[in-house]
Amino acid sequence: MAFEAMRDTRQTITAYWASANARDWNAFADLVAEDVVYELPQTRERVRGRSAFVRFNAEYPGEWRVEVERLVADGQHAATWGRSLLNGGEETGLCFFDLDDEGRIARITDFWPTGYEPPAGREHLVERY
Repeated sequence: MAFEAMRDTRQTITAYWASANARDWNAFADLVAEDVVYELPQTRERVRGRSAFVRFNAEYPGEWRVEVERLVADGQHAATWGRSLLNGGEETGLCFFDLDDEGRIARITDFWPTGYEPPAGREHLVERY
């Protein structure tokens, strides 16, 4: 589906998770703004920009997917509650999204209940705060 047809916040977020789970990085990239900001409070990491964010996800270690349990959308804002399935384990997390005026995802804040140190090898994509 072309991006122009996805002006609805709920559709955009549904397509975001579907493209991430399918590892369709071109479709995934089309959903996020060029200057997207992604934050992980548990690891104090921030990723800036579409290119770095796509690489961050494409290079994330292990087999993973997110099964969305609940999606709430209101205007240019959305939140998902989902189960992350990673290397045979499972964890529940919350992800908050803000969309820009063009309907692309401009900010993502990802909360997971367990704090952890980030995996090695992604320092070139993130800044610590």
